[in-house]
Amino acid sequence: MAVIGYARVSTSEQSLDLQLDSLRLAGASEIYEEKASGKSANRPELEHCLKALRPGDELVVWRLDRLGRNLKDLIRIVEDLKDKGVSFRSITERIDTSGPTSTLVFHLFASLAQFERSLILERTQAGMEAARARGRKGGRPPALDAEKARMAKAMMKNREFSVASLARQFGVSRTTLYELASQDKKQPYS
Repeated sequence: MAVIGYARVSTSEQSLDLQLDSLRLAGASEIYEEKASGKSANRPELEHCLKALRPGDELVVWRLDRLGRNLKDLIRIVEDLKDKGVSFRSITERIDTSGPTSTLVFHLFASLAQFERSLILERTQAGMEAARARGRKGGRPPALDAEKARMAKAMMKNREFSVASLARQFGVSRTTLYELASQDKKQPYS
């Protein structure tokens, strides 16, 4: 019986360290690592992990939400594991599907996890709507304030400096400057 771990974070900026440490402590001899959004159906490392599992093996994850995209997906994966003769364990929720009671507990926790995710989404959307009603818009703040944007546009129009040198001078990417130039429906600087 092999204990196989699966760790996933949503973005490349996030670290897998906490999950990897927990999975090693749980006895995982092999760990598949993924940096992909949970919303994405394209998770190649999960596919490799699931194909590598054999009857009698155990799949271990740090938390339920690391495995499934949603409740339906999570239950499908765990049911597929069960049909293959592979047990499932979630460290944080202390779920182990090797027995009938644990399977019931898994379904309850999975439902609660989905409910929590739905509440978070609902609160986030309500907060964004409230902010918009107050005149605030979401997203990343502009890379350049109005004065610097005006100066950059003038310098680009003047064509005295290359876009690369302006990007270094203003501390922004060349793409930012090209987008700034296109806002005025002018030809991009080359």
